[in-house]
Amino acid sequence: MDEIKIGVVGYSAQKFDESEAIRMLREAYDTIDIQYAGKSKAVVSGLTDLGIPALAYREAVSRNWRIIGVACSKAKDYDCFPVDEEIIVGNEWGDESPTFLKLLDVLIRVGGGKQSMKETAEFRESGRPVFEYDLPDQQ
Repeated sequence: MDEIKIGVVGYSAQKFDESEAIRMLREAYDTIDIQYAGKSKAVVSGLTDLGIPALAYREAVSRNWRIIGVACSKAKDYDCFPVDEEIIVGNEWGDESPTFLKLLDVLIRVGGGKQSMKETAEFRESGRPVFEYDLPDQQ
């Protein structure tokens, strides 16, 4: 069965406007759902139940989409979302990036710091579709 893997990157620890972030995720998911009608979907994010990954997972679950967590072993020090599939790569943040990016068909960025920006730039260079939303962090 054909499955579209949708990567989601963005803020984990920073404070941000959650309702705006959810609106952005829903907009991207709706567009992807239309563009890839008839294909099953899986959301791939950073495993933790924090920030943008947590919102991305919750929205995916509400749509009955599969969820996959890709992270380094440090993610286990945090609350993790109960994903359908877990992939642990390396011991330092960022070790998982190449594995994460290889899995994906589409990438969504909502806000985010250095790692999100780096992953988005690498993914865009591969020619695959990217949805980007700038979401200011709130101090």
